[in-house]
Amino acid sequence: MAEYSANTAAREIHKLAKLCVDNNKIEPQLYDKYHVKKGLREPSGKGVLTGLTEISTVHGSKEIDGVLTPVEGQLRYRGIDINDLVKGFTDNHRFGFEETIYLLLFGKLPDTTELEHFNKLIGFNRMLPNDFIEDVILKSPNKDVMNSMARAVLALNAYDKRSDDLDITNVLRQSISLIASLPMIAAYSYLSYRHYLQRRGLYIHNPKPELSTAENLLRMLRQDKKFEDVEAKLLDIALVLHAEHGGGNNSTFTTHVVTSSGTDTYSSVAASLCSLKGAKHGGANIQVVKMFDEIKANVSDWYDDDEVASYLEKIVDRKAFDKTGLIYGMGHAVYSLSDPRALILKKYTMQLAELKGRDAEAHLYKAVERLAPQVIGEHRKIYKGICTNIDFYSGFAYDMLNIPREFITPLFAIARIAGWSAHRIEELTCADKIIRPAYMSVAEDAGYVPLNER
Repeated sequence: MAEYSANTAAREIHKLAKLCVDNNKIEPQLYDKYHVKKGLREPSGKGVLTGLTEISTVHGSKEIDGVLTPVEGQLRYRGIDINDLVKGFTDNHRFGFEETIYLLLFGKLPDTTELEHFNKLIGFNRMLPNDFIEDVILKSPNKDVMNSMARAVLALNAYDKRSDDLDITNVLRQSISLIASLPMIAAYSYLSYRHYLQRRGLYIHNPKPELSTAENLLRMLRQDKKFEDVEAKLLDIALVLHAEHGGGNNSTFTTHVVTSSGTDTYSSVAASLCSLKGAKHGGANIQVVKMFDEIKANVSDWYDDDEVASYLEKIVDRKAFDKTGLIYGMGHAVYSLSDPRALILKKYTMQLAELKGRDAEAHLYKAVERLAPQVIGEHRKIYKGICTNIDFYSGFAYDMLNIPREFITPLFAIARIAGWSAHRIEELTCADKIIRPAYMSVAEDAGYVPLNER
């Protein structure tokens, strides 16, 4: 056989890719003809009803006189308004993420004793198996931390003698173990990437069981292990706000779909991690950070509304940033008038910005938030409500916390595994069918042609 080079292989792949494009074309009008809801979305943008849940309630509109009307966004965890939940633990000067995990998993707020016992259970499960860090995480560094996390979660299956047991007690044990250890997996995966691929120093800090998730994360990510309480409290609030958002978002729906097949907990979480990594889902938050980098570099006066608006127009007209025409962090599939998570995160992010002397950047963020809806409306002819989503301020918050950019989406996963776990348990206890929607074939019949006649 003649030598087959990498260049030859690349040319062949390029040629075959053209076949993929040419032979995978479904006419748009066919979706209307057969009443197919692309992306499981109604024409209004609302998601198609595919299931029931008691875990959270997400509202951005309600029917008024028979008309679906935008309203101020509302998010409830197990019936409790997210504003009341955050106010409850912040007024009491407590960390709230662990309490939120308890609420999502068990459907009730813990009392003092229950929370104390649960925090100890989480702390006990922080540590990874012996030699796991060296054998699994450090030996295979990856430029994408989310990929490293998914691989590590799948690897944990081999350390669990009851990995495939779907008894709820066992699934809960696995879920709590993964909720507790995923921050460690994420931190060590990032530090491995930092050392082996960025050629920077390596340090590994063990978690402290008595600390909250937010405190442990800052402690492990920082070489000197030092952090301020106000920093940990902001990160804790961000984790609470990202912990759950209904059953229809892509990664949580993935949890339901994969769980319905009867697979194990590790496979379910890994699948949801891979979903969250996507640029159209959890990966969108890093785009906000990159967009603001470009705005800062190209707008000379951050206090000049005209100059800021002019650059936003360039973004919308596909002349600036990534040429997609999107102002990242603006708009949401459910919320039109306001995203309650964004409002809460904005409040605490602005407080930290003042403490850290980042007033100019804070002003720029607020200017973009104020000007973007008008720019989008005028240039894209979109006149429905457009509000900031939680991604808008999260990047600024994480930057002030010195969270590496490569760690932003992993942080989302560290929070959202609480919701995934609650939905997995709900799927196992309440549903009894594998999720299997229908696809209609619109392919034309074709006859087989012998090889020598093609």
